[in-house]
Amino acid sequence: MAKTGFFDSDPTAIAKAKELKLEMKKLLSNVEEEDGLSVQTIDQLQEALTAFRQATAMRKMAKSSSLEMLETAVSCPDEFRCPLSNELMRDPVVLASGQTYDKLFIQRWLSSGNRTCPKTEQVLPHTALTPNVLIRDMISKWCKTVGLETTNLHESKKAVTRSDREVFNSLLCKVSSSNLQDQRSAAKELRLLTRKGTEFRALFGESSEGITRLVSPLLLNRDKDLEEDVITTLLNISIHDDSNKKLVCENPNVIPLLIDALTRGTVATRSNAAAAIFTLSALDSNKALIGKSGILKPLIDLLEEGNPLAIKDAAAAIFTLCIAHENRSRAVRDGAVRVLGKKISEGLYVDELLALLAMLVTHWKAVEELGELGGVSWLLEITRESECKRNKENAIVILHTICFSDRTKWKEIREEESSHGTITRLAREGTSRAQRKANGILDRLRKAMHLTHTA
Repeated sequence: MAKTGFFDSDPTAIAKAKELKLEMKKLLSNVEEEDGLSVQTIDQLQEALTAFRQATAMRKMAKSSSLEMLETAVSCPDEFRCPLSNELMRDPVVLASGQTYDKLFIQRWLSSGNRTCPKTEQVLPHTALTPNVLIRDMISKWCKTVGLETTNLHESKKAVTRSDREVFNSLLCKVSSSNLQDQRSAAKELRLLTRKGTEFRALFGESSEGITRLVSPLLLNRDKDLEEDVITTLLNISIHDDSNKKLVCENPNVIPLLIDALTRGTVATRSNAAAAIFTLSALDSNKALIGKSGILKPLIDLLEEGNPLAIKDAAAAIFTLCIAHENRSRAVRDGAVRVLGKKISEGLYVDELLALLAMLVTHWKAVEELGELGGVSWLLEITRESECKRNKENAIVILHTICFSDRTKWKEIREEESSHGTITRLAREGTSRAQRKANGILDRLRKAMHLTHTA
């Protein structure tokens, strides 16, 4: 199909607008010369203004982007629209709930402090955004089919200028020098520059040398301010793209420094170190590399301390790492179940921590520990009293695993069901997953009762 001609300036519309401007000037000049406004002059002015407004609108349309023009002329498929903006998605990403949104709009939603999926209202275990490559390719193909230029669908990265490169090299020289004041000022400047735009993040992604020079002062110096700025710069660099994530994670000095920052840094440094681990772990190949480094233990310790600034970052980092099955056994071994159980039983950060516990309970040792910690009682309480459907779902998922793994807990679950009908109610009113798990528990209890009577 031929490309639409919406994007080029329309010379006819431009000429018409100029002509109408001259006509209005002439009419206004006549008004000044006349003692009073005649009806004819007023009508002529109104007609000229209306025509000028139409000509201006045409000119704006001619200058607008292909995407805006096409959206007014062609109805795009619903699956290509962002649920938040109802517009064609420029940069589709997948949320933890599995729903796809335009990156710009879902980031605004999350930045406003929301921790739920706008569409499903599911509490999010983490806020990582994964590019939806399939939908992006489908949108690109559709755009080509209808004759839409796709160059403005995705955010274009700003080009790195010679000036940027000179500033970058100068700051790297300073940060890797032996002068502490130079190191501090350069690290702070790099932190700001990598936060503000993509150019300096891209420069770090060109080779591992830049990252090595950035972290080099921390190998010899434990200055708190310097450490916070360097760790935060690593976080900013990692946000850029998957190539940067790989480059940062595979640098032999980075993971040990992040572990050290988690263990001995200020609260802000520890929080940013956890956020950096969360970001780096979005890449599957990094999950195994980070997990076997021993980093889960300091993350769990940070979680246990419960500082409001750091606890969500720590929980998100642990959750993302434990998407890789081999890291679940490491987390359980390092005491995650005990810490999570204590926090949840105290009613702290239940949404985030219960989702993490539901993931870890697939490991047999986690089931055993929950039984020893009296977890069944507070899980039943959440299932009975929580107003959050997602928390009820995660609680019943954990109870289902316990029920099928430890028959000594059947009595407590059966008593809860006899007294309150908690499991039956969830089997009727819960989410589809919660209903399946609740029915599974009820079926197991019925079979156990039948076996008892038969015996």
